[in-house]
Amino acid sequence: MAQYFQIHPDNPQPRLIKRAVEIVRDGGVIVYPTDSSYAIGCHIGDKQAMERVRRIRRLDDRHNFTLVCRDLSEVALYARLGNVDYRILRAYTPGPYTFILPATREVPRRLQNPRRRTIGLRVPDHAIAQALLAELREPLMSVTLILPGETVPMNDPEEIRERLEHQVDLVIDGGQCALDPTTVVMLDNGLVEVRRRGRGDIAALTGEGIAQGA
Repeated sequence: MAQYFQIHPDNPQPRLIKRAVEIVRDGGVIVYPTDSSYAIGCHIGDKQAMERVRRIRRLDDRHNFTLVCRDLSEVALYARLGNVDYRILRAYTPGPYTFILPATREVPRRLQNPRRRTIGLRVPDHAIAQALLAELREPLMSVTLILPGETVPMNDPEEIRERLEHQVDLVIDGGQCALDPTTVVMLDNGLVEVRRRGRGDIAALTGEGIAQGA
């Protein structure tokens, strides 16, 4: 049965954050809040935990996982960034965007898109997510918490607990999140392709918006 932590969304309790990270390091699967919606995540190097996430979401091996990172320096360890790409990320992170970029050798092959060798990365603007990442000192491997047959992410922590208490190891109640997933953007040497419209501002990702932000 999953543990259930009520963590303050603005001032996360260090004791609970530390315990949550211990669960991740021990191979656990956790549900946690972000600046877009709730996500389900696990340790980047844990293949068994990743397969558990796949079963919960009923994902095939073509589905892209996202590495949720603390900051841009961590992003640069896992993705190859050109100068223009870096300026775009600097302008729009932290925030509710997932950027698809060429993966470096630091990314396990099982996490990469099998054809393009890309990886999704994002830097959340949420105190609980940031506290988890700071304590973990590496990214969380994550996907949006959208259950099979549904079209929007789960948002109510109590409902998440009720439906997933026998499938995950921890549910973090950080209050209600947005009902939108992230906006997904593919970057290729400064060329921008919006792959999914979500919570992030689409207008800011037009050529004009990027030029202003850079």
